[in-house]
Amino acid sequence: METGGWKVNTDALKEQICEVCHRMWQLGWVATNDGNVSVRLSDGTFWITPSGISKSFITPKKLLRVNHAMEVLEGPPDNVPSSELKMHMRCYEKRDDVGAVVHAHPPTATGYAVANIPLDEYSMIETVIAIGAIPVTPYGAPSTYEVPDAIEPYLQTHDVMLLQNHGALTLGKDLLTAYYRMETLELFAKISFTARMLGGAKEISRKNIDKLLDLREHYYHVSGRHPGFEKCGPAKAPDGTEDEKEDKENAVPQDRYPARD
Repeated sequence: METGGWKVNTDALKEQICEVCHRMWQLGWVATNDGNVSVRLSDGTFWITPSGISKSFITPKKLLRVNHAMEVLEGPPDNVPSSELKMHMRCYEKRDDVGAVVHAHPPTATGYAVANIPLDEYSMIETVIAIGAIPVTPYGAPSTYEVPDAIEPYLQTHDVMLLQNHGALTLGKDLLTAYYRMETLELFAKISFTARMLGGAKEISRKNIDKLLDLREHYYHVSGRHPGFEKCGPAKAPDGTEDEKEDKENAVPQDRYPARD
């Protein structure tokens, strides 16, 4: 079978999916049943991780093969596909170049998602070249079409997204590319957080950003999509507002935890 431009046999591909799952668990990016991984095959079907199983316990025999209609074609009869299958399918439907999708909850990056703070600082050379600004997509209830609907407006220009109050999503031409982008995201989130503690990041000049984007295209030949120079801003509510009233209603009261002497 062929996936993302690389010819691999089915057994090797399934082993690679499991290896990525195990690495994410070891790195602390997922706990219990968190996260999901899928890969597109040349016949138009997909391997995806099952629901309800820790990524630390994933084995090739537990994976499921599904079609575009989200019907299970192969796999253990007692397993069901990841509850975020709809999100994965939306990525593949809107992006012919995507061969794999990874969803995880890397702690620092997810902290930004929970705080509704996009990682749109152009302050680190490698991140500027690899993925560019990382938006926070609007809130969507897990396992529903709200999540794919929330990410769809970003799919044509972004391979990396933060899902508001949820986690992170990365796309790639193949599984390793999607996984590496999750690594890049979490490392940049840690560096960005550290820079904030030190007084704020010093951003790269627009002139030098343009040089880096030119290198991305003509020297490094990075696959996928890139937003160019973009400032994302916080995620908006479905009506286009930031819904300040709802934010205030949901905020933790400041006097809930009295200051100690």
